[in-house]
Amino acid sequence: MFKNYFKIAWRNITRHKAYSILNIAGLSIGMACSILILLWVQHELSYDRFNKHADEIYRLTCNAGDFKAAVSPAGMAEGLRAEMPEIEATVRISKPSTSLVEVGDKKFEEHRVFFADSNFLQVFSYALLSGDRKTALNSVDGVLITRDIAKKYFGSEDAAGKMIRINNNENFIVKGVLANAPSNAHFRFDIIFPMETLARTDYDLINKVWGSFNFYTYIQFHNNFNKATLPGIIKKIQAIHRAHNGDGLKVDFHLQPLPDIHLHSDLQIDLPGQGNIQYVNIFFIVAIFILAVACINFMNLATARSARRAKEVGLRKVVGASRYQIMLQFLGEAMIIAFFSLIVAIGIVYLLLPVFNTLSGKELTINVLKGKLWINLLIIAFITGILSGSYPALFLSGFKPVKVLKGKVKVAGASLILRNTLVVAQFVVAILLLTGTAVVYRQLNFIKNKNLGFDKGNLLYVPMTGELWNKQPALRAALERNPLTSGFSVISDLPTALISGTTDIDWPGRDPKSQVVIPSIDVDVKFMDVFKVKLLAGRGFSAALTTDSSNYMINEKMMQVIGMNIDNIVGQNIRFGDNKGTVIGVVKDFNFKPLQYAIEPLVLRFNRYGGLVMVRTQPGKTEATIAALEGISRSLNPSYPFTYSFLDKDLDNLYRGEQQMGSIFNLFAALAVFISCLGLYGLSAFMAEQRTKEIGVRKVLGASIFNIIYLLSANFTRLILIAMCIAIPLSWMAMSKWLDEFAYRIDINWTIFLAACTTALLIAWLTVSYESVKAAVANPVKSLRTE
Repeated sequence: MFKNYFKIAWRNITRHKAYSILNIAGLSIGMACSILILLWVQHELSYDRFNKHADEIYRLTCNAGDFKAAVSPAGMAEGLRAEMPEIEATVRISKPSTSLVEVGDKKFEEHRVFFADSNFLQVFSYALLSGDRKTALNSVDGVLITRDIAKKYFGSEDAAGKMIRINNNENFIVKGVLANAPSNAHFRFDIIFPMETLARTDYDLINKVWGSFNFYTYIQFHNNFNKATLPGIIKKIQAIHRAHNGDGLKVDFHLQPLPDIHLHSDLQIDLPGQGNIQYVNIFFIVAIFILAVACINFMNLATARSARRAKEVGLRKVVGASRYQIMLQFLGEAMIIAFFSLIVAIGIVYLLLPVFNTLSGKELTINVLKGKLWINLLIIAFITGILSGSYPALFLSGFKPVKVLKGKVKVAGASLILRNTLVVAQFVVAILLLTGTAVVYRQLNFIKNKNLGFDKGNLLYVPMTGELWNKQPALRAALERNPLTSGFSVISDLPTALISGTTDIDWPGRDPKSQVVIPSIDVDVKFMDVFKVKLLAGRGFSAALTTDSSNYMINEKMMQVIGMNIDNIVGQNIRFGDNKGTVIGVVKDFNFKPLQYAIEPLVLRFNRYGGLVMVRTQPGKTEATIAALEGISRSLNPSYPFTYSFLDKDLDNLYRGEQQMGSIFNLFAALAVFISCLGLYGLSAFMAEQRTKEIGVRKVLGASIFNIIYLLSANFTRLILIAMCIAIPLSWMAMSKWLDEFAYRIDINWTIFLAACTTALLIAWLTVSYESVKAAVANPVKSLRTE
């Protein structure tokens, strides 16, 4: 019986090639989109699951008031382990740093350099290709490098035991080679030094401080650890911290599960490259919607051909076929098309995967040799076949043989309502995606063009590395001499993603219970000129006044925190750490963190140490300025390679996740609209087929082509208008929730919805117009011949 069903199904598919191609195209594109999105979602949800003890490892995070950070004090790891028997191990990892690596006569500047405790490889399951996991980080002069770095430095030679020189002053021995960090690891690195190496010079490590937050601390609990005890453990951690920290700092600590770090880290001072659970949820829903749209497309195309197969159903029923058997036949056809579409979809995925990886910034792969993958794909195809074939099977198998064979097939009202509902659902999804694309584009454009409070254009910077730190007078003199580089300023941190901050600040009348984290930047006398920051009161730093080395400038927000105004703030005494000084000026607020954060209070200190040379280039002379800076760097710092970057490029990188989201939205919105149009085409073909004789009669009675086109298009226009009414509030709620992540955001106005709805309506009209025009120009004699 099933063999016979298969034969009949296959014959119907091959006999009606155009119909089958439309069905397969819609389903395969929908399945390919869903597979791509689900690959991305699966990758995002798999972060850090490769670790053997993933469920037992937590990261210690903290928040002081509204300031939430991923770091903790250097002394807490050892202190907590000593006082809490439920802890099996703790590991500290430093913040990322940049190092110059010298191998023979080759030099490389590496940016993903970290320091980690000696038990790093016992807690985490990063693969070690050579070396001993237990001792690899025990030697102060040892270092771990990844396979890519080993190949970069030593080619095909075994890197273990080889020597590398760091920052022109110290030699290290490669104690092991690690596999490249998995793409689904929240902590990705190139070089790892032992923490003991840093402990020779780092104040926090030497003194095991509990009040300065500079390290990522991971806690591994025993394998019999009960998650229900977490609230009590956190209270115990906070009590231990209060006992060791004598400065009265009030900090709330939290334990973040290792697998949650990537998607649930709305924290400052975090490792780069973290994701967003909201995007995962959004795209998972998009995958379901697109697959649903593809299934609806199949249903509409199937019902569009129902009249052609009505007599077949009637004859089968006359010769004894039951409704159950006819349903199985039509479901069988749907399943064959679904599984064939799966094969086509896999081919589409292979073709689109490089493009998708570029858009998403991932390294996703699909391995057809993995059995689990095929099981998942077959499940998708099976569900698609059942969903897309169920309604046509129920609808077609319900025909009455007597009416069918008399040629009196009529579409029931319920069926029309269902089909119209499906078309409305398709275009609700399409309008949602189009609106989302427009909102993301406008928000990113707003971010790009927003006045940050300083002029970000034509600003490039050169980090002070190597000998430049000790040759600052010569560096400043060389920069001043050249007209191309004379517009420079030396600052401690970039005003793009400032991570430093302290609560150790005081002023007369401060509320002792107040605990605001105050960031700071060290700037020089040319800061305001180079960045074009507006001065509201007082003055800037002056090289002629030696007392300015202990004075401060502040922003408007800091002035408000102090509780003063423009008229009385200048001359106010404040203490910042151990240094007492006076406020000499107030600058207009400017953004120094991503726009997800509101402007915070800021203290500008006189720069006595160095950091970054910021140069404002003259229009049309950027290349010449870079060449001049390279010449200065080579003359003063010959042992280090010259490096530079642009501030506006760094600002763009802060919103890479949002840019990727927008690109992915563009792709899938276009594909969802295309699939929806296939479904709409199916319904227009169905309606034209059902009303062939009506159209013939109307033409005989004098109806024009325009009248006929209007007759066939009016219903579809009503459906799109209904979809608009549903999609507009849904998209407004969804995009408002996304925009809530930004402290500075666009307002969602009516033009966004108008553009999305107009686009959907025009595309719908173009889709319907083919069948409408075809029916309108048809010869009425042919349609009325049987009357």
